[in-house]
Amino acid sequence: MPKDDSFITDLTAQTSYGGYLCLDELLAAQRPRSSHHDEMLFIIQHQVAELWMKLMIHELQAAIAHVRADRLAPCFKILARVKQVQRQLFEQWSVLETLTPSEYVEFRGVLGPASGLQSYQFRAIEFLLGNKNARFIDVQRHDLSAYERLMKLLASPSLYDEFLRHLARRGMPVPPERVERDWSQPYEKHPGVTAVFKTIYQNTQTFWAEYDMCEKLVDVEENFQLWRFRHVKTVERIIGFKPGTGGTAGVAFLRQTLETALFPELIDVRTEIH
Repeated sequence: MPKDDSFITDLTAQTSYGGYLCLDELLAAQRPRSSHHDEMLFIIQHQVAELWMKLMIHELQAAIAHVRADRLAPCFKILARVKQVQRQLFEQWSVLETLTPSEYVEFRGVLGPASGLQSYQFRAIEFLLGNKNARFIDVQRHDLSAYERLMKLLASPSLYDEFLRHLARRGMPVPPERVERDWSQPYEKHPGVTAVFKTIYQNTQTFWAEYDMCEKLVDVEENFQLWRFRHVKTVERIIGFKPGTGGTAGVAFLRQTLETALFPELIDVRTEIH
């Protein structure tokens, strides 16, 4: 092998790879509550998902700031990155699927009432994308910081809201009640918004940036739904139709979420194009 003496060995805890990434803290955060071999998989699977979700929140908040400042171009790269993060979240379900029903049942009890339903980062992503449901914030009352953060996101325009406001500033006839409203309420689709998107989709040469933004949003919603579907199938495969640890109906509850539309007019517009 060629000899290479150029790499740096004079390192301190602060300047090393492990120091930069805080690996001591990160790798000490896996603390199984049982002696079962597979609980480590369960913990790491969910911790990795939370790290990807942290990046998604970071990126979606940046995208919202750009749209609010009428800068669509930077959003294209950001949302392309979000799409790749979503792919990672989708694919990692395959690792958890190696956990058999009989293995999981041996340590499921140590979870107590803990459930993915209580992930404040997942709820933050939903709020940033526009799926507002204040009912789910109640499970964060034990954590004041997370509770206040979600309350702020609930009362703020989502990425979709900001895009509609951007289109209105560009002179497009977005209905006023979709430009200013109570942001804490769930978004309801409006035929006037579908009409605006129809103009964009039928005049892509004039509205290419707006069209590109629409398609990036469709990508994000499609990947979000694919992740939800894979979640349903993974849970179904491991626990069948048992209730969820957080008190939900389990698979039946998760299936209901598949009907949620984030950007409804971006699908409706395709029906209107002839």
